[in-house]
Amino acid sequence: MKRAATGALLGGAIGDAMGFPTEFSTMAMIAAKCGPWREMPLPVSSGLAYVTDDTQMTLALAEGLAEATAGGGLTAARMEPPVRARFVEWYLSPDNNRAPGATCLRACAALRRGGAWQDASDLGSKGCGANMRVAPVGLVPGLDGQQRSGAAQLQSALTHGHPTALAASDLTAHTVRLLATGTAPGRLLPALREHAHANRLRHRADWLGDLADRAHDPDAVSFTARGWDECLAVLDRVEHALRSPDPEADPCTAAGAGWIAEEAFGTALFCFLMLPDDPPAVVRRAAYSSGDSDSLAALAGTFAGAHHGAAAWPAEWVDAVEYRDRLLELGSAWDVDEPGGS
Repeated sequence: MKRAATGALLGGAIGDAMGFPTEFSTMAMIAAKCGPWREMPLPVSSGLAYVTDDTQMTLALAEGLAEATAGGGLTAARMEPPVRARFVEWYLSPDNNRAPGATCLRACAALRRGGAWQDASDLGSKGCGANMRVAPVGLVPGLDGQQRSGAAQLQSALTHGHPTALAASDLTAHTVRLLATGTAPGRLLPALREHAHANRLRHRADWLGDLADRAHDPDAVSFTARGWDECLAVLDRVEHALRSPDPEADPCTAAGAGWIAEEAFGTALFCFLMLPDDPPAVVRRAAYSSGDSDSLAALAGTFAGAHHGAAAWPAEWVDAVEYRDRLLELGSAWDVDEPGGS
């Protein structure tokens, strides 16, 4: 077994820790602090490689999903209460001090007050908080494609209700699933385009309820298509950048700085597809960037880990990463979904 779930969860946390010190920095500042990007060390302080809210919220979602699926199949009604509870728990945690996103904070405060979750969702926000945490949806065993798509969109909508946030979360989870189950990097872009086109006019009211009615689009299908069209546009940017990739250049020039969901997905995917056989280089390159470095490296590390499995990561990095035990416990439980697993 390659242990794809373990590899993906560890890769997300390692990338997050790698990018934590470089977020909000210019390329010149990063060069002065870290030296050449290919030699960038995993930052360790007092024996730990500290992560950000990206990994904290990934764990919240993962543990909420584990609870929701413990008794059988996944539906919106089964998923929303435990994931809401875990998000609120994160919001109240004293460890929630890693520069969390404003949308996540506002929405989680509203979720804490109770009532319909749609009242908490920010329909104007497509920040990368929507999909920097979505990897568990692509890793949890037993979901079919419809459940995976619906769950990915729902976890985004609890905080980020913009249609592009929903579509980018769906596409990110699908990428994780494809890589975990053996899709070759060279086949990834066509498969992602196929998924986007197949879902462009498919509104998931069974998972999202009346969320689209609260927007200003003519109808729910128009709402949905708006998000997928922006994701298809970023796939175009990634494909164009891969025609003549420059590993020495700031990867944010390929598909954006990553502060918004579709750009975080696109630039992280570019980093992975540019260096698909070298997972440490993938997270280093994504972290050594002028944009939302921790989220970019977290997503890029997730993709590399899903593709290569747990062996992708140096043992000393795994030993140092914060929340290691929780990540390994979830990965061990979910690795059994692989072909040949038990």
